[in-house]
Amino acid sequence: MSATINCKEFAEYFSTPVFSQMSPAYVFEVQGAPYTVEEYYLDDLHSLCPHRDPTIAPEMYNLAISLIQSFDKMEDCSNTALPERGSVLVFLPGLAEINYMQDELATLVRKRLQVYPLHSTVTLEEQNGVFLVPVPGYRKIILSTNIAESSVTVPDVKYVIDFCLERQLVCDKESSYQSLHLVWSSKANCNQRRGRAGRVSKGYCYRLVTKEFWKREIPDHAVPEMLVQVSPSLLCFGFPCSCCPVIYDLCSVCSACLLGKHRAQAEGQNRFDGELTFLGRVLAHLPVDLHLGKMIVLGHVFGCLEECLIIGDYCSISWCCDELKWGKENCIQIKRIREVAELLEDLKQRVSQLNMHVREKPDPGDYESLHKQRFILQIVIAGAFYPNYFTVGEIDEELASRELFWHDPKTTVLVRNIPPYGFLYYKQLQSLFRQCGQVKAISFDSSRAYVEFNKPSSLGTGVLPEVSLALLMARQRIPLELFVYSTEEVEAKAGSRTVSHLRYSRVNVDLQNHSVYPVSILSNLVDPNQFPSNPQFMVSITEVVEVGHFWGFQADEADLEKQHQLTADINGRKLQPLSGLLYPNQLCLAPFSEDRTTSQYFRARILHVWGSDVEVFFVDYGNVSHVSASSLRELPEDLLEHPFQAREFQIAGIRPSAQSVILGGRWSSRARKRFISLVSGHGLVASLFSILHGVMHIDLFISADSISTSVVDIMVQEGHALKAEETFESKVQHTALRQVLLSVSTSYMVQKKEEKQLIDSLLEAFSKTSWSTRKSRVCVRACE
Repeated sequence: MSATINCKEFAEYFSTPVFSQMSPAYVFEVQGAPYTVEEYYLDDLHSLCPHRDPTIAPEMYNLAISLIQSFDKMEDCSNTALPERGSVLVFLPGLAEINYMQDELATLVRKRLQVYPLHSTVTLEEQNGVFLVPVPGYRKIILSTNIAESSVTVPDVKYVIDFCLERQLVCDKESSYQSLHLVWSSKANCNQRRGRAGRVSKGYCYRLVTKEFWKREIPDHAVPEMLVQVSPSLLCFGFPCSCCPVIYDLCSVCSACLLGKHRAQAEGQNRFDGELTFLGRVLAHLPVDLHLGKMIVLGHVFGCLEECLIIGDYCSISWCCDELKWGKENCIQIKRIREVAELLEDLKQRVSQLNMHVREKPDPGDYESLHKQRFILQIVIAGAFYPNYFTVGEIDEELASRELFWHDPKTTVLVRNIPPYGFLYYKQLQSLFRQCGQVKAISFDSSRAYVEFNKPSSLGTGVLPEVSLALLMARQRIPLELFVYSTEEVEAKAGSRTVSHLRYSRVNVDLQNHSVYPVSILSNLVDPNQFPSNPQFMVSITEVVEVGHFWGFQADEADLEKQHQLTADINGRKLQPLSGLLYPNQLCLAPFSEDRTTSQYFRARILHVWGSDVEVFFVDYGNVSHVSASSLRELPEDLLEHPFQAREFQIAGIRPSAQSVILGGRWSSRARKRFISLVSGHGLVASLFSILHGVMHIDLFISADSISTSVVDIMVQEGHALKAEETFESKVQHTALRQVLLSVSTSYMVQKKEEKQLIDSLLEAFSKTSWSTRKSRVCVRACE
């Protein structure tokens, strides 16, 4: 350890009275550095960079990299050159700057550099690499914050490059918020960094500021942390002015005491009495931050002391035989885990002295108790760290819907810069995103395309992992190229027919059914083929996902008759076993039995394959079942002509109540059981509100004795739910239903049929052309 201090201030602080006068303490100066260290400033580096701007701009990074590359020439010209290439220590203000510098140095492959980042978040194992001897012929580059200023000493450093910057934790005097500010390092700190070189040979220190700036702008000493980061953890016994007269001007002790008393909620007492409140004495007894100590006290009040002790324990520790091997394989630092365990026992002993004991609690036996305990813990954390948290702002639904042109943001990725006649390249676009997941459909609209991924399970409600992977590709700037034809070549293939109106027309590609067809503007809002024959219809529920969200089918007499005829047709045939390799999204016939004695076959889609078992989704009923792979049968082609009857439903205008959220995260088990009991064994009538991303939003009513009762009203009256406004997208689609019905005229259908014939002919004309023969390339990009 080493440090640079202001000797004069400390000598005066430890002065002793001599003949009625205060005599400063003696200062002993020990001379003798093993080797000299030469200093260079930005003025001395004109040959590398003429700029004098002392900010950490990209040019400054390039300057530092150029300086590192020039060390080879310096060592070649030196008569006292060592056989090893001297190590370089670069001082940067933060982790972001270290990562940027590391990325820039990674491009210098031929320079044979070994780069090591050094930061407080770097694990102990990674820190040990800094002290290793580099590979012969390689130069070690250490990119460090001020952690290498005094805490870590690397003996073989020959060159120090100092940006003279650091990040300082500053506490706002009004709000007490803490934030890291980029500030200039002091001369004392820079001299301390300079001392990192010259341990084993002559050293060189390069400060990337001008001499004039160094003399006039760089402060001699850093501002004490107690002035910039008000520390309410200071303990003052008695009046502050009387107990700290010497350092009263040096640090803001008064502000710290007032802040500490405010956090200890002692505003009603004398602000300058210097006495700690009861809460203040408890916090002073705990070796953790004030916020964490307050959380422990609130945990005792709310009956979750042990959980708060563990959380405070982990937050207080900074993170870095077979046990060590296991920890390394699982990215767990065993040493830190042991420190956490020791601190946990210490905290338990300390709080027990304050009559706060950790009591043994039985494990929560039910679902609601577990969520209630989690909610209480959230309240405790919020109270402890108030006001240091934020709330998530509302999402602009209108902007989000228009950006994706009414496609589902949970399953869809927007791709820009699509060339003319983009539908000709849908297979290429599909292959570009194949590494993310299975693409279900692609919609082309002008120079944009909407890539929709297939849901792996019918019960999924969150954002698909495939979408996250595609967005990650966009952030990493991974190039996405399409091999394209020229516009003239495409139009020449059409012969005498005019196809120019298809350059940027709206075209949907259904990759599951292998169909390409033109669409209208409103078809992105709703598909006319999804409309029920009547906006009010009977519904039968087969699978409940959550309260208000379920799968089912239309249960009118005509629909039930179609179901019975289809079932009889399937089971009256001689079915063939399903051959070949099974894969997700494959259509087949699967058995289902309600009474577990006799089973019948129904149309199904494979969701997952687990060895000899598969999970299937019955496309006419909406329920999910696990069956043996050997029991699956081939689905005849003629049975695909009948539309699938299963539909996904969502009750409109409902959301969970506060009670339900507390007891269930979203919907409590009590609310779920009540909803299932309401919709089971009753006649249900649905009134269509909108169709959003294939999901029917409906108003659901229980029909009994010619009286219809709203399911939403019952759930609200019993306290399980609250009425809510439908989303902007759902309301827009509700308005668009009538417009779509009016647009589906005979002339419209004829026009779309002609456009489909043109599209099919172009696809057929170019289907035999290889991608490699196309000379033009177009880069497309997925939007974040």
